[in-house]
Amino acid sequence: MPERPATPVFVRRADRVAGVAHVVIDRPEARNAINTEVARQLGAEFDRCDRDPAVRVIVLSGAPLPDGRGTFSAGLDLKAFAASGDIGEIPGRGFAGLAERPPVTPIIAAVEGFALAGGFEIALACDLIVAAADARFGLPEVTRGLVADGGSLLRLPERIPAAIAMELALTGTDVTAETLERLGIVNRVVPGGEAVEGAHELASAIARNAPLALTATKRILSRASRAVDGGAWAEQRAIAEPVWTSDDAREGASAFAERRDPEFRGE
Repeated sequence: MPERPATPVFVRRADRVAGVAHVVIDRPEARNAINTEVARQLGAEFDRCDRDPAVRVIVLSGAPLPDGRGTFSAGLDLKAFAASGDIGEIPGRGFAGLAERPPVTPIIAAVEGFALAGGFEIALACDLIVAAADARFGLPEVTRGLVADGGSLLRLPERIPAAIAMELALTGTDVTAETLERLGIVNRVVPGGEAVEGAHELASAIARNAPLALTATKRILSRASRAVDGGAWAEQRAIAEPVWTSDDAREGASAFAERRDPEFRGE
């Protein structure tokens, strides 16, 4: 009987500091885009971190592109969505294995390059963000006939003025790390190429503290957010699901895969 092909490994650990787990989305040929298998591997790694008493903080980053440029994540793998309807979610944890249920352990996003669409939503699901000065963030889902239902529409209005959240979500334009720092979304902006180092510096300051106190503090702070409210997610799912199954959604993803402008019909 022929052997089953091995499942590609899209998530790896690159720990370097005591008490800090460095989790890397390792799919550079696809700009660290998320499909269901990536989400499954991320969720499994976060579970391992939560069970490990030696891990007090998680740093999450993306592998550099094949040409060496840094990047975080392009979000949902639109080619996979166009081909099979893969939406990069796992039950109980949501998109990328953390959007609906982030790890209990405090987590810091280290963002280089682009954190667009679901990539921005991954960063927003983290507790803190350290970003390179040349990093770009945005929610371009509407330009592809989709809905940014990976938590950003729940989290952004809690953290920035509603009108600015509305503009980001409805225009699909991207913004700089400095802009998000001024708005209070990004904690620290560092020179290009130094986001991981900056995130580890912040993680080390956190990891020195008492683990029970850290998780309790995060739990209390998180209770103030609609993004951890199951009812809010259920309501969002009911609103967004018809969009994901629409002709426009398939057209937007197909146009992306075929490198052309989409032709939306409102169907």
